[in-house]
Amino acid sequence: MTRMTRNWHIAGGRSLPIGERTLVMGILNVTPDSFSDGGEFFSLDNAIAHAEQMIAEGADIIDVGGESTRPGGAAIVSAAEELDRVLPVIQELSKRFPVPISIDTTKASVARAALEAGAAIVNDISALRFEPELADAVAKSEAGLVLMHSRGTPGDLHGLEPVANIIEAVTGSLRSSIEIAEQHGVKHESIVIDPGIGFGKSQEQNLELIAKLDQIVSAFPDFPVLIGTSRKSFLGRILADAHGNPAPVEQRLYGSLATMTAAVLKGTHIVRVHDVKAAVETVRVAGAIGNLICARD
Repeated sequence: MTRMTRNWHIAGGRSLPIGERTLVMGILNVTPDSFSDGGEFFSLDNAIAHAEQMIAEGADIIDVGGESTRPGGAAIVSAAEELDRVLPVIQELSKRFPVPISIDTTKASVARAALEAGAAIVNDISALRFEPELADAVAKSEAGLVLMHSRGTPGDLHGLEPVANIIEAVTGSLRSSIEIAEQHGVKHESIVIDPGIGFGKSQEQNLELIAKLDQIVSAFPDFPVLIGTSRKSFLGRILADAHGNPAPVEQRLYGSLATMTAAVLKGTHIVRVHDVKAAVETVRVAGAIGNLICARD
């Protein structure tokens, strides 16, 4: 396995190095109902303090989200409400810190306003399926774009029957999304792909995607790959207690780190995480091992 070395082009004429090491994207949920932190960072002061902590711990990117996509989550929030949640945070972070800010949204209007407020990347869990015009805002700002594979609508993302071949489904769908993005003017070197662990996949398929992540990397040699497994429910099921009760969110750290290690060894370029310090140390060690494996091969 050879490692890609290039730059990910993001807004503001900036770029992030890809391939030298695995980048860490820290998650900042400014929602009242996130599965992982339950509104802990819903206030502006708490959100800024948490972002500052993640940056101090080594986060390369801060990913700000104003709408929960957790299983059984609340109804979809309006664009106006989402903007009320995220814009003050993005504006303040972009003034205080040099670390690039990502906006986690599927809405074109939210992406546009967030980029104008100082965000440099758009992270779209629908990979342009919900609002293809989101790509226009990305292209205009020359921002980075994360295209994540998912299935269905916001209301049924987590309740769909699994597809027969998850690798084919993910690669085929992401190719279509890349084509749409480029048709709207998004630059090739601005796109990152994400197989979408936990979104429209079965327990076995989530594990299969991690185990075969090198196949995704090989299928898209020109695009960096991001993966997000942190604290997700499939880990809770694997780590269930003797009575079959899934491990709660706060007890999924070590499982999250195990999946990150596997992902780094399979060639992922970016990990999206809640626990930044632990992730930074994990990918640093896994990357050192991976470099030796690459050198030997």
